[in-house]
Amino acid sequence: MSDFRVDLDEISFNLRHVADLDGLAKLEAFEHVEADVVDQVLAEAARFAEEVIAPLNRVGDTEGSRRLDDGSVATPTGFREAYRSYVEAGWGSLSIDPEYGGGGFPHLVGLAVEEMFTSACMSWSLCPLLTQGAINMLSAHGTDEQKALYLPQMASGDWTGTMNLTEPQAGSDLGAVAARALPQPDGSYRLHGTKIFITYGEHDLADNIVHLVLARTPGAPPGTRGISCFLVPKHLPAADGSPGARNDLLCISIEHKLGIHASPTCVMSYGDGEGAVGFLVGEENGGMRAMFTMMNHARLSVGLEGVAIAERSYQQALAHAHERRQGRAPGAPAGESSAIIDHPDVLRMLLDMRSSISAMRGLAYRNAEAIDRASHESDASQRQSADEQAALLTPLSKAWATDVGCELVSVGLQVHGGMGFIEETGSAQHYRDARIAPIYEGTNGIQAADLVGRKLSMRDGGVVRDHLAQIHTTAEALDGCGDLAPVQRHLEAAVEATGTATEFLLNTGPVTRLAGADAFLRMLAVTTGAAALADGALAATRLGDPDAAADRAVLARFFAANRLSAVPGLIAAVVEPADDLAAARQRILAG
Repeated sequence: MSDFRVDLDEISFNLRHVADLDGLAKLEAFEHVEADVVDQVLAEAARFAEEVIAPLNRVGDTEGSRRLDDGSVATPTGFREAYRSYVEAGWGSLSIDPEYGGGGFPHLVGLAVEEMFTSACMSWSLCPLLTQGAINMLSAHGTDEQKALYLPQMASGDWTGTMNLTEPQAGSDLGAVAARALPQPDGSYRLHGTKIFITYGEHDLADNIVHLVLARTPGAPPGTRGISCFLVPKHLPAADGSPGARNDLLCISIEHKLGIHASPTCVMSYGDGEGAVGFLVGEENGGMRAMFTMMNHARLSVGLEGVAIAERSYQQALAHAHERRQGRAPGAPAGESSAIIDHPDVLRMLLDMRSSISAMRGLAYRNAEAIDRASHESDASQRQSADEQAALLTPLSKAWATDVGCELVSVGLQVHGGMGFIEETGSAQHYRDARIAPIYEGTNGIQAADLVGRKLSMRDGGVVRDHLAQIHTTAEALDGCGDLAPVQRHLEAAVEATGTATEFLLNTGPVTRLAGADAFLRMLAVTTGAAALADGALAATRLGDPDAAADRAVLARFFAANRLSAVPGLIAAVVEPADDLAAARQRILAG
């Protein structure tokens, strides 16, 4: 199994020349974020990922987390020590508001660090990821008292966070949530109910766990309009703020899963006794609005999981392709076996991985930049524009990057041949771990439905049109760049096709719109990722490094030929399926 190494040059390039970290640093909120400090942070994060987290990946998969008889959960060997080192180094507070003990770095920088940690060990990284989301939600919707009591502890990493949405009868349809929250005279609530699929719902990494739980108060309206959000700590804080009495909640089992074995996926029982003490977050019956603050953060982070695990798989496949010798490649001397990387089909697979990862990373980083600008631009209209951009890019980041991430880890396994199917090589673990990402934090089908529903309708389609116009500007900038002429041709065709699909969906009914949603998401995401590669190639040319410019041009051209060229053909999948889906439901899929 190859050693994992963070590609710092690639990450730094995307931060500064695909996303605009230097532009963010000019905003008042980030004036303290100097370029050399960012470089130091990234270098230290890379070291931490490589030396502390990466060695946990294999042991975490083989040992898994275990529920003990008392309901506690033991994480795999080394997880606690690594988490304690994470807390002591202050990684959890990097992008948190300085008011609560954070470093105040842009979310963009935090996302780059998150990518490193996720590549190193996805199962371990899920605990900090969810804590970050819980911090964002409490920052936006918590009371001043809740923020003062919980955010410093969570920012430091001493306490972790979860979100508790799913119940046995309420998966994607959260309107079916049945957990109850009964008001108490002191203003608190007592919660009763069962939640499933709760990531790090119980563990031994931190002193306390802050659960954010969806439940219904008495007389609440039906469906999602009647859901409230509650803060339910594992240990109720004592007068001095330290973890106090144990709350009435328990992990009653952990799931046996295809992958991410080290991440304890818990079934949580609330209120087997008098009820778990909880505190309302935000307004009563406003739980979905509050929870979506957390979920939108988590959706971008899950999209980044597709990037991160594909990167780990790519590195391993590349190392294997250099080491493994089989057959004779075209042009190789007679009588000598060749490294398999010299065979054109293996080269094709590896370049597909490399170029697609770069496109996905560019999309995710630009998504994070938009989130930063939506919160911190001084001009209200610029904040609004950035917020629209972030809203549009989030389902693309989550769905496309995780779908393609699964494809790419399969390609990485294929590069290994038969050895990839053997657990000891590690390729199979990447394949198993990646498969959850298209499912959780809103299935990718839900992301596509969100895109053609809420996001496409923003400004009556104006947000999507503006986004495509910006990509067309990138295509125009390729004029005169001879080595990028094929990219320009494919990018212009993709923009035109995606624009046609946009107008069709804006003028059709909901059934047809939903039937073509997945194909439309792919069209828009691939086109957006290709634009990121093209902008990167242009930036490398401006920097005056001919080798870097040539390499970026290769990535952009290959992605354009291999994936972007298919975008115009997807119009049929947007326009035509609705009637056939309805007919199939009547007979072929009648059951």
